[in-house]
Formats: sequence, structure tokens, C-alpha cells
Amino acid sequence: MIAIPGTPGGVFVTGTDTDVGKTLACAALCLAWGAAYWKPVQTGAATGDDDTARVAHLAALPPSLVCAPGRVYRDPSSPERAAALEGGEVKVEDLLPLLPSVRPLVIEGAGGVLVPLNARQSMLDLMRGLGFPVVVVARSTLGTINHTLLTLEALRTRGLSILGVILSGPLSAPNREAIQRHGGVRVLAEFGVLPQVTPQSVAGLAAQLPALESLLVETLK
Repeated sequence: MIAIPGTPGGVFVTGTDTDVGKTLACAALCLAWGAAYWKPVQTGAATGDDDTARVAHLAALPPSLVCAPGRVYRDPSSPERAAALEGGEVKVEDLLPLLPSVRPLVIEGAGGVLVPLNARQSMLDLMRGLGFPVVVVARSTLGTINHTLLTLEALRTRGLSILGVILSGPLSAPNREAIQRHGGVRVLAEFGVLPQVTPQSVAGLAAQLPALESLLVETLK
């Protein structure tokens, strides 16, 4: 377990978009760091979306490292809409007390940083409330430079610490270099296209990742 005084002992994983590979990245991070996993808001339950079960399987997590999601909604839409369809509302102040105490912890957001939780709050507000440093998962393909730099700017505007970026998709040295140079951020790993997504292939991705302790000390010092 992580024991660095003054650090939160984990990360919040966000993406530049939906379906950029956040859940796969979370599985690799959990496996690399021996971390627990938590999804504050899960939508799409009606269509079988269950990121917690997927990460638990791919990272072979023991039950002690699998945290129940904070809120689960049936519709595969934004948390704001999914909750409204069930007559409810997602509020940051209701999610914060649900934060698991286990450390290290990998927290997975829903969609990108400005996905609305309700009429007043977005995923950024939840990230600020939790206070964990951030890992951004981005596509490796055309358009990623703009999307990634916009995400990094939004995070910094809210005063959030950024541990780094994980690129997902076909390897692209020019995009990696541009994101690091223009974004002033470290690309932690490039997760290429996997023939099959299995616990074994995720173990190969996990082997690329730097140690959490070194990243936290480097970023939060």
C-alpha cells in the first residue's frame, strides 16, 4: 500500500471522450499498482454496462479491492440525464461521503471532464471535491492533440494535479511528442490495439506503467 504523507494514494481517471479506453486503462493501473477500483457513477446498466465487473475481471482483483459503484442508473447517457429519467439527481455532495477508504485507489469518471452531473455540476466538480490527481486517457489518432490539450487546460483551470496521459490506439510517435510538448505533461504509456482484451493482455499493458509512488512524489512535490 502507498504510504506517502500528504498524498491521496490514488488517481482519478478521466478521458477526452466516451469510449476512449478509460476502463481498460483503469484495469491496467489497478493491476500495476495493486490498487482498488471505484466508479462513482455508472450509467447504462440496462444495456449491460458494468465497468466495475469488467475491471475486476481484467485485473483479477480480489473482492477486497472491488468497491461498489456510488450510483447506478439504467440509461446509457450522461449522469444528469440518466438520473433524471429515474426521478433523481446526481450531486457531488452526495457522492463524496461514499469514497472508499482503501488505498491505493483508482477512480473512474464517466465520459469527459465536462460531462454534466446535474444542472449546476460537472465531472470536474466531483474531481475537485475528491482531490485526487488525474490521469487522462486519450485516443492516439487524428484529433487527439486538440482534445487532449483542451482537457488538460480544463483540469488546470480547476487547480487539479495531472499525473500524466495514457494514449489508447495505434501507436503515434508524433501525437505523443506533441501532447507532451504542448501540454507540458508526461505520456505514461501508449496502449496499442489489442487482438483480444483479456487478463493476460492487460497484464502486458500494466507492465508499461511507472510506479505510482514515483509519479505522486514527482507530481505533488
